[in-house]
Amino acid sequence: MKPEKSWRFERDAIRSFRFVRCSLDHDTGEARLVYAFDDGPELVETVRFPGAPFAMDAARAQAVERALRLLHLVAGISYYKAAVPERIEVDGYLVDEATAALLESIYLNGLGEFAYRNGLDLAGRIRFPAVESPGTRIPMLGLRSHALVAIGGGKDSLVSVEALRGAGVGQTVAWVGGSQLIAACAARTGLPVMNIGRELAPELFEYNRQGAWNGHIPVTAVNSAILVVAALLHGVDQVVFSNERSASYGSVIEGTGEVNHQWSKGWDFESMFGEYVSAHVAADLHYYSLLRPLSELAVARQFARSQHYDAHFSSCNRNFHLLGERPVSRWCGVCPKCHFVFLALAPFMSKPRLMGIFGRNLLDDPEQQGGYDALLEYRDHKPFECVGEARESRAALAALAARPEWREDALVRRFAEEIAPQLDPAELAVEPLLVPEGPHRIPDALWERVGARFGA
Repeated sequence: MKPEKSWRFERDAIRSFRFVRCSLDHDTGEARLVYAFDDGPELVETVRFPGAPFAMDAARAQAVERALRLLHLVAGISYYKAAVPERIEVDGYLVDEATAALLESIYLNGLGEFAYRNGLDLAGRIRFPAVESPGTRIPMLGLRSHALVAIGGGKDSLVSVEALRGAGVGQTVAWVGGSQLIAACAARTGLPVMNIGRELAPELFEYNRQGAWNGHIPVTAVNSAILVVAALLHGVDQVVFSNERSASYGSVIEGTGEVNHQWSKGWDFESMFGEYVSAHVAADLHYYSLLRPLSELAVARQFARSQHYDAHFSSCNRNFHLLGERPVSRWCGVCPKCHFVFLALAPFMSKPRLMGIFGRNLLDDPEQQGGYDALLEYRDHKPFECVGEARESRAALAALAARPEWREDALVRRFAEEIAPQLDPAELAVEPLLVPEGPHRIPDALWERVGARFGA
């Protein structure tokens, strides 16, 4: 084997990506996920689970090992994309057909935006080595009834937290990484918290400087795998996310088709991943999104009913970039997320309250016109961000155009005069978008308790 010191990252010369090994120290809670390109140096990612030491019976320990391997395989997407080599190798353990199918879907669809922006065609390129799936039945573990709820600092997860609280569900709010904004939101809930540490292999950033392919990855898929491990370590039976039905719809680009920035927040991923976890990891571990039947506007309506988090939440993605400048305030006011959240909340809360949250009126700023046109899919496609469907943005603006306190604002007036006349008035009503509908994985007994709340 070539000595590691002589190895240099050369993107187009790399032929294989290797899953080298993974391990979890139950005494410290530290997991190590190891990868490599060809015969290059090991890339070691570290995930730290709080609450160690962990003691459990043999059945749960085996489930943790299955979940750890799943995490190893899913988290590898952060590194694979640096070179997208033609061969994938897994050392140390076997990947069965069901696992390979899940991974190939995650890698292909989750890297859809990455491939589009970099001019890459990944179809048929991503193939995990697989053996025949075993017929063994995954056992029930006797996990205790408790929800591990992913919190991201925005409105959606806070709506889930309060809905679960209202339904009497015991819960711990959990997040991955060191965001102080998320920590503040988590503290504001008054619930038990779990902050999981994740450190990417430092070599990845050097590879980026040396010409690695770079771009968006399905972060929700990685965080989902992390929280599955955490749930099993703590012996709880639910991993809860807060992805709404609008997340299933991507950006329709002429000549390309649909590219979904938030594919791993959509129903296709949730249904596939959740079914895999219950069939191949732990039979009584439930993975679901509590907001799946809701539109973004329905979520905004739920959030607006309480002012408890007004001074703490933020959906502005610039707060969560790994690198680069962060906004001075919680809202930058110029990104698609700021544009959309302002618009989505406007029909459901007073204008002074909304302007107090954002610090200004985004709908009375003509310089924001291009951003809002993209949300409307008017002369542009939907932004590559976690925002609602164009029909939601159109309906929200139509509602504001009918209200005296909003109708004279620059972008609302432009919508009413220039854009609305080109649209079907029957498709501009807000009310039909507030009705919960569509498939979901929410346990039946829980949906009976929260469904009425969401529909009211």
